[in-house]
Amino acid sequence: MSRIKTFNLPDLGEGLTEGEILAWLVKVGDTIELNQPIVEVETAKAAVEIPAKWAGQVQAIHHPEGTTVEVGTPIIAIDTDPGAGPLDTTASTTATPTGDLPTPSAASLAAVELAPAEGMIEPGLIGGVAPGGRTAVLVGYGPRTTAAKRRPRKGAVPAQAEVPAAPAPVAPQPVTPEPVRNGHGGPVPGGLVLAKPPVRKLAKDLGVDLSTLTGSGPLGSITREDVQQAASGSVAAAEPVAVTSTATSAASFGADREQRIPVKGVRKLTAENMSRSAFTAPHVTEFLTVDVTRAMKAVDRLRGRREWRDVRVSPLLLVAKAVLLAVRRHPMVNSTWAGDEIVVKEYVNLGIAAATERGLIVPNVKDAGRLSLRELADALTDLVQTAKSGRTSPAAMSGGTLTITNVGVFGVDTGTPILPPGESAILAFGAVREMPWVHKGKVKVRQVTTLGLSFDHRIIDGELGSKFLRDVGDFLADPEAALLAWT
Repeated sequence: MSRIKTFNLPDLGEGLTEGEILAWLVKVGDTIELNQPIVEVETAKAAVEIPAKWAGQVQAIHHPEGTTVEVGTPIIAIDTDPGAGPLDTTASTTATPTGDLPTPSAASLAAVELAPAEGMIEPGLIGGVAPGGRTAVLVGYGPRTTAAKRRPRKGAVPAQAEVPAAPAPVAPQPVTPEPVRNGHGGPVPGGLVLAKPPVRKLAKDLGVDLSTLTGSGPLGSITREDVQQAASGSVAAAEPVAVTSTATSAASFGADREQRIPVKGVRKLTAENMSRSAFTAPHVTEFLTVDVTRAMKAVDRLRGRREWRDVRVSPLLLVAKAVLLAVRRHPMVNSTWAGDEIVVKEYVNLGIAAATERGLIVPNVKDAGRLSLRELADALTDLVQTAKSGRTSPAAMSGGTLTITNVGVFGVDTGTPILPPGESAILAFGAVREMPWVHKGKVKVRQVTTLGLSFDHRIIDGELGSKFLRDVGDFLADPEAALLAWT
């Protein structure tokens, strides 16, 4: 039995089929421990760190950073018994002296053993046997066994492509481009240039051809410094020409002044979900403007209490509580359209839309209706902080039943939000502003907000949607009275 084991990319979320390798946390030759994070992978839902299934020594890394890999594809080889002596040189996959990504031989590929279906890993662990005989993965329905793929790069020439020479009196001879080399002098596998996306964008903006550079980074990758150094040299040489051409040429409106951003990850998933929801569920949106002066005073009083001083209290907490209480009074709002039936859920997984650097995500608080106000505050704080740090797990974004989007943090009064797929209602909470308001027969300055409720008209009629929105507004207008009356 071979001591070299190959780790395949596991399923990282429900229905996800691929992931992009953001960063390797180990390198060839490193000694690793069981469950030690070895690679950071970005999927359509989240960026996650994947732990090692075995302890041992890294023998090979099959795909560089920036590669999009299908679920089930081998990504790393691990020697599970490095203390047993050197590997057979004809069958081992080791790092080359130059530090290049290793290219396994046919003999070494034959010696590599994939994770066994059973017997070697305890049931329930990643890669072990799950109930029903399938392979246990992080989250979802199991791995696929298809090849990795890399996004095509504009203008890239395949390493093996032959470029015919210019016409001449004699028969032209094909010219094979010299392979791209890394910073150690060795060729990069497949002729690909190793550079992170920000470096590629910088090179494109500065007009630098990455294939002409020698990288000084890890594994011969090209760094920002390499690009900037090349650009400074080329700009100095081309400066006299640039002055002449600028004076005589007209403004261009072509591709050289456009930016093309690949649609992937969170943006791709958001686009698919929003398109599917917008053209499947008939949306209706209603609005309600509410005097929330008493709710804002209640927030201030909570902050002042000794037992709440270490708790993050915001108006969103009371909005969430208002939604949960309104769902108790109108359970049909918390339901899903299932074709020939409507599934009314007795639990509320309350989604909170969060804007992150990676795009819009909607993690949810599981079974939020069972939480006390203090527990709800802690759950919301943890949810927001995790989202901002980019560490929200796919499981935290699955199974939502009803969502709140707090557009007020951007200074917006309200909106017409699109339903997350599978949900029947979403509430937009607008900015709280001081406005003139008729209060007890007199015009006074009060704190006012506008709520916007979008709902699936297949499930929720106008009457039900209006009553639900009215209850949320009543709670925010007078939280103490609503709690006494409804609980």
